[in-house]
Amino acid sequence: MIDLGLTKLAVIGVVALVVIGPEKLPKVARMAGTLYGRAQRYLSEVKSEVSREIEMEELRNMQKEVQTAAQNIKQDVEASLAESVAEVQNMWPDSVAETRIISATEEDLKRKAREFRRKKLVRNAAVPGWYKQMHGGRQHVVSGAARVARFRPRNQTPTSFY
Repeated sequence: MIDLGLTKLAVIGVVALVVIGPEKLPKVARMAGTLYGRAQRYLSEVKSEVSREIEMEELRNMQKEVQTAAQNIKQDVEASLAESVAEVQNMWPDSVAETRIISATEEDLKRKAREFRRKKLVRNAAVPGWYKQMHGGRQHVVSGAARVARFRPRNQTPTSFY
């Protein structure tokens, strides 16, 4: 930037006062200040954008490095896993058939557990079986008065309280 000291600013002010005149000097000073502010904002925006681009480029490079490292690790793990699986399969060639038998017994156990839970729920239900048979499933909500009228014996007549 330009090095402006107090004496240089005073000389510029006196020259501007003589050349421009005292009536127009405040307007020119305001306009010069606004232009100077705009220039500073523009320079700061350019600097921040350049630094942002540099950071983005560094992040992209870092991302590429991490991806290649992760890919190398993945390949190493897959290779060692495939090697271990091959060793195990060479040791026990009948392991595939045993695995199928184990999975079939697991499915059978799961089915039996599901049936047991269903039967237990039927046994331990909160509503008695005779009530379910007598009334069936509830189709719609019935008010208290309708419920009383439904279950009241037929031979009784309502009594008045007065």
